[in-house]
Amino acid sequence: MIDYSPEHTTSEILRAHAEKAEAADRPAPESMNALRDDGIFALRTPKEHGGTWADAESMARCFTELGRACPSMAWIAGTCVTAKNMAANCFRDPSVRESLFADPDALFCGSGVPGAQGKRVSEGVRVSGRWRNVSGCEDAAWAGLSLMVEGTLSFAVIPVADLTVERTWHMAGMRATGSHSLVAQDVLVPAEYVAPAAGFTVADVTLYAITVLGAVVGAARGALDATEAMFASDRKPFMTAYSRMGESSGARQWLAEATHLVNRAERTMLTVARAVDTADLSAAERPRLQMDLADAGRDCRAAVERMLDLHGASGFNTSNVLQRHWRDLSVGSRHPHLNPYLAVESFGATLVDRL
Repeated sequence: MIDYSPEHTTSEILRAHAEKAEAADRPAPESMNALRDDGIFALRTPKEHGGTWADAESMARCFTELGRACPSMAWIAGTCVTAKNMAANCFRDPSVRESLFADPDALFCGSGVPGAQGKRVSEGVRVSGRWRNVSGCEDAAWAGLSLMVEGTLSFAVIPVADLTVERTWHMAGMRATGSHSLVAQDVLVPAEYVAPAAGFTVADVTLYAITVLGAVVGAARGALDATEAMFASDRKPFMTAYSRMGESSGARQWLAEATHLVNRAERTMLTVARAVDTADLSAAERPRLQMDLADAGRDCRAAVERMLDLHGASGFNTSNVLQRHWRDLSVGSRHPHLNPYLAVESFGATLVDRL
């Protein structure tokens, strides 16, 4: 497994350019190059086309460490996995796959929301529509996009160069993902690059949720790094006789609580990832897995709130990395894949159905 510890070169690059990327509302070129050079964009490229087709646990660990340095970059890496997985599932023609995966390190972006309509013509499929919140779209080579083709839910892979990017991503967190809108205006797509959408297995859907959660857990780990650095410094609790934070039993308890919550979230994520890798998951198991993943997201939020309490108002200073991890986590953990009330609703319905 590749080393993505805080001292690793890629982590250093992501950390060094995170603020620049956030200000630009898109990834920093240096960070994108580092991920590409490290093979991150090939994690879900099929092995026969030069990729690694990594398992869920490996990817969860990777995205966590990337997110520890820059949650937005971990998010983009995760959406690339999702888009490539969908493309690999939908397109089986060898010539199409050879074209799509000719560069195993190419960045894919995409959207599973059918934001466009397609009409079949003699030359292929003419596509018009708009997809919102497409992470990494300004830097991607291919876009995997859901659409309706004459009443059928379909999936198309289109060169991003054939589409228009509208810079609509103006968020408090995950700003560096550059999750802008893609627009197709009567774009002609060859018929072989449009296919009926393959049904999602429980393993697929759970993997997609893990790609989201990995960035969230990473953000919590990055916040914990900042909090531990504060404890190691000469910072002391204001208006007390303590000379350092660690002298306060209350502060030590809150640090322990925050650390426990982050550790528990990561353990939960890795347990679910191992289930994806080793078990033949049934539809009946999905609500339980949804609950586990949603709980992990909530643990991360609770942990960072405790860390902010420890820092006090200084944690919100724009020069403090903690506030960026907090904002990124706050946005990322509210992705539909981690929605806690829908997870409870689904799990409750499953329990009642068994009675």
